[in-house]
Amino acid sequence: MDRIFQAIILLALTALIVFAAIGCQPAYADDIPADAKSYQRTLIRTSHAFWGLDAPVATFAAQIHQESRWRANARSHVGAEGLAQFMPATSDWFAELYPSHLGERQPYNPGWAMRAMVLYDKWLHARIQAACPCEKWAMVLSAYNGGLGWVYRDKKLASSKGLDSLVWFDSVERVNAGRSAANWEENRGYPRRILLRWEPLYEMANWGLGVCP
Repeated sequence: MDRIFQAIILLALTALIVFAAIGCQPAYADDIPADAKSYQRTLIRTSHAFWGLDAPVATFAAQIHQESRWRANARSHVGAEGLAQFMPATSDWFAELYPSHLGERQPYNPGWAMRAMVLYDKWLHARIQAACPCEKWAMVLSAYNGGLGWVYRDKKLASSKGLDSLVWFDSVERVNAGRSAANWEENRGYPRRILLRWEPLYEMANWGLGVCP
């Protein structure tokens, strides 16, 4: 009887060890596209080059995940192109702004797309004030998706309604300074999906730091 009990205990401990090992595996499987792995080193190098060693690589990876699911040849129904889904006019303007880093626009070149996205996020980041890094990045992502001018207008409207203009979640994100209902809804989902859904997956998969707890 003692041997049977000991065997049961041993089996239970073995099962716990196996489940723990499975739980510690990187969060790839169906969550992170297989194509992402081939771009990981390039994204890390690019992020560190422009942001430093504390660059939020997991955030950038989550943004690309949301934009294109890591498909370098992606093209949206409105004409956004490549991994980072730049609109042609935006990529033309931004390539002219940073000629030494970007040269002519090449949205379907993965290296160019990652450089442009990381640089554009940095450009937006420098122009937005917020209460903490997570709130600031939510506004950066809203601006990336819909335009910096809209973020400024939303912040101003939020302040006029007694909301905290330095806080995005459940504050600035609640107001609409004039977008269509469809565009407003899409824009509000964009930061949430990147920061709260995809970013943790890339952190757990050891891509680097993110910006939200």
